[in-house]
Amino acid sequence: MFTDEALDSVSVCSLWRKSRQSAQESRGCQTRAINITEAEVQTVSTTVSCTQTEPRDQATEQLLQQHLDQPEPPGLKDFLQRVEDAVIRELVRNARSHAFDWFQVNWEDHSQPVSCLHRLQHPSAQERGLHVTSVSWSCTGSVIACAYGRIDDGDWSTEKSYVCTWNLDRRGLNPKQADLVLDVHTAVTALCCHPEQPALIAGGLYSGEVVLWDTSRTQDPVLAQTGLSADSHREPVYQVAWVPLQKRGEFGVLSASSGGRVLLWMVDLDQGGFVLNAAYALLRQQLPHSSSSSFKARGSSTVGVTSLALSPWDSDTFLVGSEGGLLLRCSFSSQTPAAVSSEGQSVTLRAPAVFSFRPRSGPVHSIHCSPFHRNLFVSAGTDGLVHLHSLLQANPLLSVRVSDSYIFQVQWSPTRPLLFAAATGQGEVQIFDLGRRSLRPAATIDQGGAGQAATCLSFNCQNPHLLAVGRTDGTVGVWQLSADLTEQSPRESSQLEQIANQVAE
Repeated sequence: MFTDEALDSVSVCSLWRKSRQSAQESRGCQTRAINITEAEVQTVSTTVSCTQTEPRDQATEQLLQQHLDQPEPPGLKDFLQRVEDAVIRELVRNARSHAFDWFQVNWEDHSQPVSCLHRLQHPSAQERGLHVTSVSWSCTGSVIACAYGRIDDGDWSTEKSYVCTWNLDRRGLNPKQADLVLDVHTAVTALCCHPEQPALIAGGLYSGEVVLWDTSRTQDPVLAQTGLSADSHREPVYQVAWVPLQKRGEFGVLSASSGGRVLLWMVDLDQGGFVLNAAYALLRQQLPHSSSSSFKARGSSTVGVTSLALSPWDSDTFLVGSEGGLLLRCSFSSQTPAAVSSEGQSVTLRAPAVFSFRPRSGPVHSIHCSPFHRNLFVSAGTDGLVHLHSLLQANPLLSVRVSDSYIFQVQWSPTRPLLFAAATGQGEVQIFDLGRRSLRPAATIDQGGAGQAATCLSFNCQNPHLLAVGRTDGTVGVWQLSADLTEQSPRESSQLEQIANQVAE
């Protein structure tokens, strides 16, 4: 048995142990208990939608069946039976009609047929009042070359002039500053870029000289020049053109002047320039009989050439127009000697005319052969008319009144068989589409002021949406043509064939 003292000592020991454990527990964790609360996710409630077609119940089926069993509206069946024959007749008639054979739906926004992109000018030429006499695109379609001179009367044969070029693809194009300016000692009357080499430009001068420039040569761009010799022209050169020679890849320069001669030049750098390859003289007494009788009593026997065109279909054929209104088909292979002395010349002059078309009432300023038909060409002159001709007939197939003034140049579109453009003395360029029922202009370009003539134009064969127009105010306008004026419509070529097969009155 424990005594009271022993019990007291046990109680004291027990109390000491509990206090020690309590102290140890309080020292073992000094953080407070963490309160944890569970929360639900914040999802958005969703709704599943079904289609609006619901299964029909029996009541719905019965209602629909009742509607089907009802008779048709009064008179509807009788009306349909009454008009059936008339509707079928109209449908058959529409199926046989050709009224909309050439109609094309244009889903694009309608835009202006022509819009001006650039107005190029050379300030020095404008200050001196020079006119733009000729424009020509390079074979790449990027560079436009411009010749300056005069188209009015007067003694200006010694007046200096220019040939300027602009590269339209060049960044920072300055319309008032040409990329290249060539100084020329006299007026430039004709210009033509090389068909394969973009740096070469052939030109004809008022003095009768033919010049070849190489724009890649910065120091001396004159590559060849005919000079004044027995072989060269002695009157203004009104047309120059590049002619493919028999050797593939080589071209000669064909030049025509008001002196009645057409000369074919070869470029021979070893001999220092141009070499005369062939020479042709146009004399009234040697013209085809159909036209010579009308001109026997008119002054000189020389036929002054004012325009020239090459056939893209026949390498032996070229056309010439004259100051007196003659329009002639000529042959490069003609062996008929010209009735004129060839003394002092390196080649024998030949008479090239083989066929004469109906004469015009005034000078023929421009001729251009169709790129889409071997027998068709257009001509224009001082009477304000554009005549559509066939090489097989003397009379024109069609005559279109373009202007009350002169027509300085006419040219076929390179992409549209029925479309051509004409530059007039009233300052307008009229674009005609022969596929239209009315012979009214399909588009008109008019940027010149009062008394400013449109002297020349040129389609861009590489970029057919561009058309260059030169004026007497010394500016060259570059115009953008719409798709209607550049894209060929269905059956357009067959329509041109029908025109070519017409018999002239």
